[in-house]
Amino acid sequence: MDHVVTCFVRNRGEVLLTRRSERAGTYTGRWAGVSGYVEEENEKAEFDARRELREEIGLGGASLRLVRIGETLAVDDEEGSFVVHPFLFESTTREVRPNEELAAVEWADPTAIRDRETVPRLWETWRRVAPGVEDVREDRTNGSAWISARALEVLRDAAVDADDWESVAEVGRELRDARPSMAAVANRVNRVLATAERRPEAVAAAAVRALSSAHAASEASSATLVDRLRDAEVTGVATLSRSGTVSECLRAFDPDSVLVAESRPEREGVDVAETAAEETAAAVTLTTEAALPAALADGDVAPDAVVVGADAVLPDGSVVNKTGTTGLALAAREAGVPVYVVAARDKIRPTGDDRVADEASPAESVYDGEESVDVFAPTFERVPGRLVDGLATEDGLLDGDDARRVAAEHAEHAAWDGRDDED
Repeated sequence: MDHVVTCFVRNRGEVLLTRRSERAGTYTGRWAGVSGYVEEENEKAEFDARRELREEIGLGGASLRLVRIGETLAVDDEEGSFVVHPFLFESTTREVRPNEELAAVEWADPTAIRDRETVPRLWETWRRVAPGVEDVREDRTNGSAWISARALEVLRDAAVDADDWESVAEVGRELRDARPSMAAVANRVNRVLATAERRPEAVAAAAVRALSSAHAASEASSATLVDRLRDAEVTGVATLSRSGTVSECLRAFDPDSVLVAESRPEREGVDVAETAAEETAAAVTLTTEAALPAALADGDVAPDAVVVGADAVLPDGSVVNKTGTTGLALAAREAGVPVYVVAARDKIRPTGDDRVADEASPAESVYDGEESVDVFAPTFERVPGRLVDGLATEDGLLDGDDARRVAAEHAEHAAWDGRDDED
């Protein structure tokens, strides 16, 4: 039985589908991921996966990040007997160079697999690497824009596989409650379930549209902030923690300098600093939260503006973000440096919801000794609105009245779960 890899490459919520040419040898004319043989028995399948990605579509190195390796599955038909090793990679680019084994390539939502003539069990292969509710609940590395996109993928796939509305609704409830600190997760799930017809196929289609809109909102929010920074003639920025929208802003703005706090205890800011050094021409400085006040007063690294993301924006204008943000904002106020929050409208909490959820970092990430030492390591904190100079969204810079109107819209969508008796 031959062992093969099937690689799904994802970008902006879509995956790269490939149509196999006559040079592929098997399943000619059918759609697949990027696939190939595990060439040596002792080789790791990941090695073969990365080789096939380089050879078939010209992707590799920093442009690809391995997200998941799925459980294998067996295929046995007239073309042969295979053990399939599924992989999911995230790509920073859609620029690919197909080789002669591919007759066509297309970026498409994974649900397109269901409507095409594909290699055997391709949808099942996708499901073995696709995100699940637990991924949304347990992710402590990525920001809320990323995690809310994964929640929409979970809802979409659940709807595709469901036979009835209630089973889709149950997954929606799990997702809605999975990350109480991250408003975008609940808001985006609520909007889909509040506006789509109560049929699984309608929910799946609405989730696909919502996923596309979510990525567009992040880009537009970043553009709003970039315009503001350019108007203010900013040359250096400071940030902390990880925000995909902030990283997008840094790539587009390309400042002269970037100051990044490492964001203890998980230190996700280290990756942000490395990415900024790789993707921009900026002089990048990594520091600790404790050193931020000194850094903001140091002429060599002091920024002209602070730029942070948000896990939620409360109806009163305050912001929920990674612990350390309040200290940075206070230091910025003392130094006369403006603080901008970049966040899509979906990060504004519904009217009446002003929670700051208790999502503590793992205690062992702070102290793993044997003494009786308690650990206090909250992941998020509330930043007073008075310390924020602007909220950059896809609809421009919002003020308090704007935020309250958006919060009212989200509250209306959040009521979907109480309307079951209407149908």
